[in-house]
Amino acid sequence: MSKDSSEAKSDPMSTNNIIDMMLGASKEGTLDTESLIKQTQKRVWSSLKKGYEYDYTIDASDQFLRSHVDMKLPMIVVFVDLVGSTEMTLQLPTEKLGIILSSFSQEMGYVIKHHEGYVLKYVGDAVIGYFVTEDSPLLIADSAVNCARTMIDVIERGINPILSEYDYPELRVKIGMDYGENTIVRYGSDQTRSHVDILGPAMSITAKITALARPNQILIGEDVYEKLHPSLKQSFKEVEWYGNQWTYHDRETGKLYRVYALVD
Repeated sequence: MSKDSSEAKSDPMSTNNIIDMMLGASKEGTLDTESLIKQTQKRVWSSLKKGYEYDYTIDASDQFLRSHVDMKLPMIVVFVDLVGSTEMTLQLPTEKLGIILSSFSQEMGYVIKHHEGYVLKYVGDAVIGYFVTEDSPLLIADSAVNCARTMIDVIERGINPILSEYDYPELRVKIGMDYGENTIVRYGSDQTRSHVDILGPAMSITAKITALARPNQILIGEDVYEKLHPSLKQSFKEVEWYGNQWTYHDRETGKLYRVYALVD
């Protein structure tokens, strides 16, 4: 063994050890997740029972994007798509449907912020978030995946038990994510009021990946997978496609772009 590798192994602040500590901290954050679930239950119950209204949760994202207009930033984009919303519109009274969709969207927004991401926007029955990876892409990739896992946990143990008490259908989601550079654009000259948004391949690829996910499944693009801590990589398995299910090829290598599914 070389001197350098020996020192790296014994150095408690080496890169690998730092990553391990960060990942370990997130694993030990079970109590935080439990608190998040309890808060979710209280808010959803209040929404259904008392008409509780949520605070608007995308202000921080709006401020961030406006301060970075015309810049290209590396990001992990996350789509959270509610399954079966069409059937819900046929089964539920309009006011209850609105409350459930609002609660779902805002709770997913809270989870994104809890993992230090941003909520880009709510689009019908979907939530789009992003994680800026400029400073620490490896740790951010872990955070984005843990965020997706927490979302499903919050839905299954936080939201659905409350909905079941009211005989409402349980919620399920498809979650997809991909990594890439995205350009922040402003549609208009007004620096504070003109609409701002994100454009880039990661946005469209994430949408395509999400559409192919099964209910309560998390799919991630190859560029996210390659940034994960080895222990998290073990929780994923490459998806095998049939026919023309998935045809996107990496623009640099020309090879079929790999997609991985969470299997644990």
